[in-house]
Amino acid sequence: MLRAALLRSASGVRRPPMAAPLSTAAASASASASWLSDSASSSPPKVRLLIGGEFVESRADEHVDVTNPATQEVVSRIPLTTSDEFKAAVDAARTAFPGWRNTPVTTRQRIMFKYQELIRANMDKLAENITTEQGKTLKDAWGDVFRGLEVVEHACGMGTLQMGEYVSNVSNGIDTFSIREPLGVCAGICPFNFPAMIPLWMFPIAVTCGNTFVLKPSEKDPGAAMMLAELAMEAGLPKGVLNIVHGTHEVVNNICDDEDIKAVSFVGSNTAGMHIYSRASAKGKRVQSNMGAKNHAIILPDADRDATLNALIAAGFGAAGQRCMALSTAVFVGGSEPWEDELVKRASSLVVNSGMASDADLGPVISKQAKERICKLVQSGADNGARLLLDGRDILVPNFENGNFVGPTILADVKGDMECYKEEIFGPVLLLMKAESLDDAIQIVNRNKYGNGASIFTTSGVSARKFQTDIEAGQVGINVPIPVPLPFFSFTGSKASFAGDLNFYGKAGVQFFTQIKTITQQWKESPAQRVSLSMPTSQK
Repeated sequence: MLRAALLRSASGVRRPPMAAPLSTAAASASASASWLSDSASSSPPKVRLLIGGEFVESRADEHVDVTNPATQEVVSRIPLTTSDEFKAAVDAARTAFPGWRNTPVTTRQRIMFKYQELIRANMDKLAENITTEQGKTLKDAWGDVFRGLEVVEHACGMGTLQMGEYVSNVSNGIDTFSIREPLGVCAGICPFNFPAMIPLWMFPIAVTCGNTFVLKPSEKDPGAAMMLAELAMEAGLPKGVLNIVHGTHEVVNNICDDEDIKAVSFVGSNTAGMHIYSRASAKGKRVQSNMGAKNHAIILPDADRDATLNALIAAGFGAAGQRCMALSTAVFVGGSEPWEDELVKRASSLVVNSGMASDADLGPVISKQAKERICKLVQSGADNGARLLLDGRDILVPNFENGNFVGPTILADVKGDMECYKEEIFGPVLLLMKAESLDDAIQIVNRNKYGNGASIFTTSGVSARKFQTDIEAGQVGINVPIPVPLPFFSFTGSKASFAGDLNFYGKAGVQFFTQIKTITQQWKESPAQRVSLSMPTSQK
């Protein structure tokens, strides 16, 4: 009955029956939020800055619309932070640093314990805001928050994570030990695709290490970051420890250039990431820059058929393909033909709808420009000889005709020189390639410039072990389609997917936000000796 009730577009991608349109904005759910201007004074409401513990109205003349991608409704407007406002945010962080760095680590941990409790209590509100501004389904938005929450939980153990090292009596009466100290003011620049998770990758680790922070959320969906900042202050984070500015290119360059900022975290595109890495590094800052990806799965003939098909569908089309760890390319050893009919059948059964709909599997992509780019790359593949097994470009969602929807799309017989393969599509598009052998498949993956993640599906331990050894990707999955580590490890993208020396969260994240100080001390009674100008050694 359900299938009969569904409408079908010409492309064959399943779409839902009539769905109720969204309410007039996230502003209704957040009408009393301190981070939004009074709706009576501004409609749509303007998003405020967070400076020195206060949500303040910007004096900026220019603003950017935050648009619901399912409806094109303007949810709110963000200011293009002025230079004076930016400097005030940095000054607030710099002023707060001495007192915060001297706050006992146990106190900082307790704030994180309270913070994770507040995030849990507000997960539904956060998810609703994310779906309204970013478009992903509510259940996916809930996962967005939860994966960030896990980093907050990890930060609760900072007393152990930040431990130094000690060696007694390295020489006669001399001890040496090292400690990890905070850097000072740090900054984070966030992408649109994970409005909660990425900010939570950044500032909880940084501030629990004793740093202060200036955060720039994505201009496309800042609401979740603002809500998280509000909760952080409710948890007890002192004024000035976390500050938020808004904007685009100018504020990014200000972050890179400001002498008081010691480290910059970035997640986003390669163009922006390499600009930030180069510019901030040239100013002597530490930089960690997570960038683009082209994640592959190698499917061997012995793979568990049902589990592999489900993994490809979930990892290829989840979040409308707008994940840096989306599985965008499947390399079939022996060819994809035996798998194609079932892949198309399962992909066609996915429901494309507003993310607020309870039955939605995919929501819209972030913008009309993103949709146009996705459609162009799909067409370029078809024009260059790829077989278009499933075309979701023309899907129409009732009641959301203006939405930026792209249905699941599958291209087969894709070659390595095609633009759709060389570029990160960042949409619900799965590319199918053919390899003659496991060695051939590994070479295909390793020739790609990106190195975020790669997976293999097989029942052979020998093949899996060869894959994990030979593959040139930072995160490897064996019968796991999206091998993103939990926070006690680190997110270890490599090659063109990452620039910097220390990755996000885990041990590497703590190392990024701290510097080592080594102390050598001597406490001994010794008879008067002549002054020696020779090099000190550990010999008596």
